[in-house]
Amino acid sequence: MGALTGAVALITGASGGIGSCIARRLAREGVNLALLGRSMEKLQQTAGSLADTGVQTLLLPGDLLDDAYLARCVSQVKERFRRLDILINNAGMALSRPFDETTMAEFDRIMALNCRAPYLLCQTTLPDLRASGRGTIINIASVNAHKGYPLQSAYSASKHALAGFTKSLASELYREGVRVHLISPGGVFTDMVRIARPDLTGEDMILPEDIAEIAAFLLLHRTNAVIDEIAVHRAGKEPFL
Repeated sequence: MGALTGAVALITGASGGIGSCIARRLAREGVNLALLGRSMEKLQQTAGSLADTGVQTLLLPGDLLDDAYLARCVSQVKERFRRLDILINNAGMALSRPFDETTMAEFDRIMALNCRAPYLLCQTTLPDLRASGRGTIINIASVNAHKGYPLQSAYSASKHALAGFTKSLASELYREGVRVHLISPGGVFTDMVRIARPDLTGEDMILPEDIAEIAAFLLLHRTNAVIDEIAVHRAGKEPFL
């Protein structure tokens, strides 16, 4: 049995891309999974890819912008598994739009999905993460959490907000044994990146599986050496920029 066998993780955006890859990676470690996403069909596809691991899965399709849905999800996780050890806030949306053409409705939606929903899920799951003894939160941000690119003002604002909230939360919780990590990838070849950066072809880009390995590393190496944030750039980008 591994270090994570029997643990329970809740993963948002688990119907594809990075989220489904994280689910598959953690399943190989024996982690039982609550999978959130908009499409039941796609969640079932993710769950189907886990069948040979023997882990338990709970599929929870719905809209992350619905507070009542988030509350129901956490309640159902507790009812099914009686515990929660890991929260991975992965779901997000991108927007490629000139600043002066970005509507307030678009701004509000991207802020709600990329920052407000993770904020609320952290609040709602915190009692269980505290009780876990190894509670861990991993928030998936972006290089846009630290930089700003043309046509991505709203997206960058949402990821800066997620990064700032993550840093504050980590400072509040570290003495209680709840660890809070931030992963900030550059271009990961997913559908969302294809929307945000239609100029990218996928060459030399980060794969979703790469981010899944990083998430697994953070969870498997729970030692006295704590990694607050991992920033990841694609091979074709110059280092440390």
